[in-house]
Amino acid sequence: KCRTGPLDIVFVIDSSRSVRPFEFEIMRQFMMDIISSLDVGPNATRVGVIQYSSQVQNIFSLKTFFTRAEMEKAINSIVPLAQGTMTGLAIQYAMNVAFTTQEGARPLHKKIPRIAIIVTDGRPQDRVTEVATQARNAGIEIYAVGIQRADMNSLRAMASPPLEEHVFLVESFELIQQFGKQFQDKLCGVDMCMEQEHGCQHSCLSTPGSFYCECNPGYRLNVDGKTCSPIDACADGRHGCQHHCVSAHGSYSCRCRAGYYLNQDRRSCTMMDYCSFGNHSCQHECVSIPNGHYCRCHSGFALQPDGRSCSATDLCNGVDHGCEFKCVSTEGSYRCVCPEGQQLQADGKACSKCGAGHIDLVMVIDGSKSVRPQNFELVKQFVNRIVDLLEVSPHGTRVGLVQYSSRVRTEFPLNKYHSADEIKKAVMEVEYMEKGTMTGLALKHMVEHSFSELEGARPLSHNVPRIGLVFTDGRSQDDISEWARRAKESGIVMFAVGVGKAVEEELRAIASEPVEQHYSYSADFTTMTHLVENFKLNICPEEGKGEMEIRSPCECEALVQFQSNTVAILQSLTEKHILWARSLAQMTARVEDLEKQVANKK
Repeated sequence: KCRTGPLDIVFVIDSSRSVRPFEFEIMRQFMMDIISSLDVGPNATRVGVIQYSSQVQNIFSLKTFFTRAEMEKAINSIVPLAQGTMTGLAIQYAMNVAFTTQEGARPLHKKIPRIAIIVTDGRPQDRVTEVATQARNAGIEIYAVGIQRADMNSLRAMASPPLEEHVFLVESFELIQQFGKQFQDKLCGVDMCMEQEHGCQHSCLSTPGSFYCECNPGYRLNVDGKTCSPIDACADGRHGCQHHCVSAHGSYSCRCRAGYYLNQDRRSCTMMDYCSFGNHSCQHECVSIPNGHYCRCHSGFALQPDGRSCSATDLCNGVDHGCEFKCVSTEGSYRCVCPEGQQLQADGKACSKCGAGHIDLVMVIDGSKSVRPQNFELVKQFVNRIVDLLEVSPHGTRVGLVQYSSRVRTEFPLNKYHSADEIKKAVMEVEYMEKGTMTGLALKHMVEHSFSELEGARPLSHNVPRIGLVFTDGRSQDDISEWARRAKESGIVMFAVGVGKAVEEELRAIASEPVEQHYSYSADFTTMTHLVENFKLNICPEEGKGEMEIRSPCECEALVQFQSNTVAILQSLTEKHILWARSLAQMTARVEDLEKQVANKK
C-alpha cells in the first residue's frame, strides 16, 4: 500500500466515441488498480472520478465514498458518453468544481496535494493550454496519460512540470495495466516519515518529497508545527451553555449549577421543582428554590414557627368586607379605599367618580401630517384619560369627538355613546387623517354642528355647561380668530392644549378667560400626561373673592354638599326659632292675663 500520507486525487477519464467498449473496460481496471494501492479514507487519501466527451459528468466527488469497495462499485457502473473530446472543458470542471472544499477537497492551508490524472486517447477538440495553466496555478498537480492515438503536444500542454515526471504515452490499451504499476510507484514515492526523525508529537503524514505533523482530535498544532495543545472548546464563548461549559478532548458539554437539571437541548437549565416531590407539608403554598423549598402563606396570613402552617392576620381576608375597590386591614379592624379620582360613599364601601357635574364636552383633535402615527396613538390615550375623569351617561356628561387636518370629520357626536367604555373603545378605533392643519375650519365645524341639538347638545335653557377642548401640535393654515371668538360668544368654554410646535398666540386666542387657566402646553407627546391634571383642575371653576378660584371636581362636589348641609341646618334653626317665638308670645300673653286678674281682685 501507498503510505506517503493523504492525497486528493481526481481521475479525469476520456469516454469519447473513439474509445471502444473493451478499451473503456481496460481504463476502468486502470483506475481500480491505482485505488487498490491507496490508503483511502476521510483522513487519508480521497478519490473522485469524472468522465468527459462533449460534456462533463461527475461520477463521484471527493466526499462521496471513503472505502475502495464503494469506489469500485461506482466505477463499474459508469456508462461511457461516446461523443466528442472536450478535454479543456473537463479540466475547467475539475478546477472549478471537483477540487473545491464543497466537493470534499481539503483546504489549501493543510498542504494536502491535489492531483488530477487525465487519461485520453485522442486530440482535444477545444483549447487546453490556458485552462491547464490556470489549474496548475490553483495548486492542482496534473498527470497527463495518453493512450495510442493521443497527441503528445496536448499532453505536454496539460501536464505539470517537470514534464518527464508528469507526461506518459502508452502505446496501446493492453499495456495500460502494466503502466499502472509504474504509476503507483510515481504517486507513492518515499515515505518521508519513515526516512527521518520527524519529531511529530502525535502523527506524521508523508507527502511526495516531504511530510507534515497532525494532531489527534481535540488538539491543535502549535506554531512549531510539531507539538500539540488541547483545544478549549469553551473559550470562544459560542457554546451557548446557560450555566457552565466544560471542555474535554476538543469538544465541550454543558453543566448546570446545583439545584438545576440540564434540558433536552443540552444547553439550557431548569430549576428542580422540589415542591413537586409531594413531601413539603405546606398548609398553603410551596415555593421551590435551588437546593430546596420553603412554605408561603396566602395574603392575610402569617407563617407559623413550624415553617409550614399559617394563621390569619388580615381581617380583609377573614370577613365579608363588601369594599367595592379595596379593603385595607388595620390593627383589629379594616377600612375600604377607592382608586385615585374616586370618592368613598357614605356607606363606607362604594366608590364614585369625582365628577364635575353634567357637561357637554366636545374634543377637537389635530390629525395633521406633522403629528405622525405613533404620536396620534398617544393623543388618543390622552383623550381617554380625560374620559376617565367624567361620569358619562345620557343624563350626565356627554362626549363628542372631532378630528381635523385639511378637512374636518366628526368621529362621533355627543349623543352617540352613553358610557365611558363605549367612548374609549370608539376613540381607539379612530383612524389617523394626516395632511394639513385647518384649525379655523375645525372651530367653525364645532360651533355650527358639534354643539347643535341635532348632534346631542342639551338646549341652552337647561344650563348644561358646553366645553370645547382643542388639541393641536402646530400653526394653523387658516385664520382661527373669528371662529374662536364666536365659540366663546355662543357660551362655549374653550380649552386649548398645545404640543411641540404649537403656537402660543393661537392657543391663547382659542382659550376662554382667564386665559392662563384655559390653555396648556407640553414640549412633546410623551410628556403631556400632566395636561390631563390641568384639565381636571380647571373643569370646575368657582367664583370667589372677585377672581376665579380653581378647585378640583372633588372639592366642588364637597362644597355643594357643604352648602346643602348648611342650608338644611339653617332651615332647622329657623323653624325652631319660630316655634320658640310663638311659645314666648303665648307665655307673655298668659302673664299679662294673670296680672290683670290680680289687679281686679284688689
